Amino acid sequence: MPTNLELSPDEIARFGADPAAVFAANLTLVHQRIAAACDRCGRSPADVRLLPVTKTVPANVLRLAYAAGISEFGENKLQEARDKRAILADLPIRWSIIGHLQTNKVKYLVRFASEFHALDSLRLADELNRRLDAEGRDLDVFVQVNTSGEASKYGLAPGDLVPFVERLSDYPRLKPRGLMTLAVFSADTER
Repeated sequence: MPTNLELSPDEIARFGADPAAVFAANLTLVHQRIAAACDRCGRSPADVRLLPVTKTVPANVLRLAYAAGISEFGENKLQEARDKRAILADLPIRWSIIGHLQTNKVKYLVRFASEFHALDSLRLADELNRRLDAEGRDLDVFVQVNTSGEASKYGLAPGDLVPFVERLSDYPRLKPRGLMTLAVFSADTER
């Protein structure tokens, strides 16, 4: 199995000029890598969810992904997600917003996103809950924790996590589903 996530030129030649077939073949490689990683750590691949992040990827490529079986996408820029959603409105896509969100943009997120992966303040929780209530809907959220301690990254300090999560019951429209953490980029696996 190749170590990268792209087909070789010989493999692409097997599929001809059909970009959908090339995309589907690449997706199969990704699923094989997920299965191999699960096998190494004793997990079931059925317990792993693939959420492709489509930052800067054009909507026509997302159509290929959808045709290959992907029906949920992550975006870290709300405006980009909103634009792609409009272009792909004919497809039942589930959108996740994974990037930092300013409170003045919450009104856009609550109209279409199924998940938000960067909840890191009670002020944002309050604004999300208020806007979701007005829309009559709930939102799955992941609490962002800055486990690396890097000042350039958003998220709660690990020591602030438990008190923050305890307060989330004050916001009934928010449905906590887990944590989103960003590890430090390092070759040191312990770090």
